[in-house]
Amino acid sequence: MDTFIAQCLSGLATGGIYASLALALVMIHQATRLVNFAQGELAMFSTYIAWSLIQAGLPYWAAFFATLAVSFAAGIVIERVVLRPVQGASPLAMVVVFIGLLVILNSVAGWIYSYTVRPFPSPFPSEPLLGQHYISSHDLGAIGVTLAMLLAIYAFFRFTPLGLAMRAAAQNPESARLAGIRVGWMRALGWGLACAIGAVAGMMVAPIVFLDPNMMAGVLLYAFAAALLGGIDNPFGAVFGGFFVGVLENLLGAYVIGQELKLTVALVVIVAVLVVKPAGLFGRAMVRRV
Repeated sequence: MDTFIAQCLSGLATGGIYASLALALVMIHQATRLVNFAQGELAMFSTYIAWSLIQAGLPYWAAFFATLAVSFAAGIVIERVVLRPVQGASPLAMVVVFIGLLVILNSVAGWIYSYTVRPFPSPFPSEPLLGQHYISSHDLGAIGVTLAMLLAIYAFFRFTPLGLAMRAAAQNPESARLAGIRVGWMRALGWGLACAIGAVAGMMVAPIVFLDPNMMAGVLLYAFAAALLGGIDNPFGAVFGGFFVGVLENLLGAYVIGQELKLTVALVVIVAVLVVKPAGLFGRAMVRRV
């Protein structure tokens, strides 16, 4: 029973990381109706920025918030410089742009930092917190950081004028323009916010998987499965899907398929959702007249 509880709690910790990245995927999908295949590489590059700041002598949390600011600004620049010129292009062209961005970020990170695996520090103590032995301090801290971030994002979109304007621009751009909202800049701010959210996921997962340019490949697959399961157009669904996939992956890996085949859980979830319920558990089916 103790092992089962430990696996569930550890799954919630990794699931929170998947939820963060899935939420970033959903935000960009709401703005572009496309999946950002470079989201994992953006998170990886942000984590390298945090590592560089820590190596330069900055305290962890100062480097953490500085990285969020840099990632937010980088997301805006990418949307303005790279994506805005091809905004009216076909979906296939946009997918090629995303894949190109993925390859470029991965190659630049390898060129600057090399492909050597590096340890990334955790801000949490090495001893388990609260006298329990079910979950490590880092896993418990990662859950806390993820929940705090999700609560802040909810409050931002629910109660601030800027958050409401971003929601309106994502849901109905034409009506938002008629209401005086600058949809282009709302899309750019959404990209910035998605990059900052991805940076949190990268910094929380790096102490677990270690830091290297390919560290987010598997994490992105789980996040994509989480976003599809919850609904690619539903932020709440993405969060639920992240926690669910994290726990499911841990339990199946521990009791059914073994640790070597855990990545297949994400693939099975993706295929099952696309076959049985393409809109996801909380998503809305899109119906168009032709």
